[in-house]
Amino acid sequence: MTETTETKGLTRRSIFSMLGLAALAIAVPPTLLTTSEAEAESSTTAPATGTELRQERREDRTERRQERRSGRTERRQARRTARTERREERRSSRTKRREKRRGTTSTPKTSTPQ
Repeated sequence: MTETTETKGLTRRSIFSMLGLAALAIAVPPTLLTTSEAEAESSTTAPATGTELRQERREDRTERRQERRSGRTERRQARRTARTERREERRSSRTKRREKRRGTTSTPKTSTPQ
């Protein structure tokens, strides 16, 4: 009776398999041990339904849209006011220049009697 004993050699595949299992064994316990800090909802508040969530989103969109519109209106009004002020300033400066020219050239030079 001849007994043959073969020693099983370690292959790359078996080493990687053992390393994977070791990594998995290290990674799993922290995830299992972490506790959730979430609290249970009180029984008085019902969970929001899909319809309620859609309505809230719709209201938020409407509010944002209204803010954009009012912002545009305010900016437009500011531009118009500034434009009007610039026009009035130009017109008043033109009028002053015309009056100044007319005042100096149109004044007759008369001699005063002595």
